[in-house]
Amino acid sequence: MNFPKVQSAIAVDNHTLVIEFDNRQKKKYDITPLLEKDMFSPLKNPALFKSVKVEQGGYAIVWGNHIDLSEYELWRHGQEIPE
Repeated sequence: MNFPKVQSAIAVDNHTLVIEFDNRQKKKYDITPLLEKDMFSPLKNPALFKSVKVEQGGYAIVWGNHIDLSEYELWRHGQEIPE
């Protein structure tokens, strides 16, 4: 199954992202539950969190070279934002 690719990712506060997909749908994704995991704990730093980028091709969002989230995770677990 194919999932929509990530078009854009914006950090709206210290733990929430707004993700826009290539099918024009937007979802909100809260990273708070992930912050307990070692890999994601650096994102407790607001400056790092806000530096989120979309990976080329839209398959993931990334922070630096070590932290990423897949389009699958964002699509499946993001909350739809009504138009």
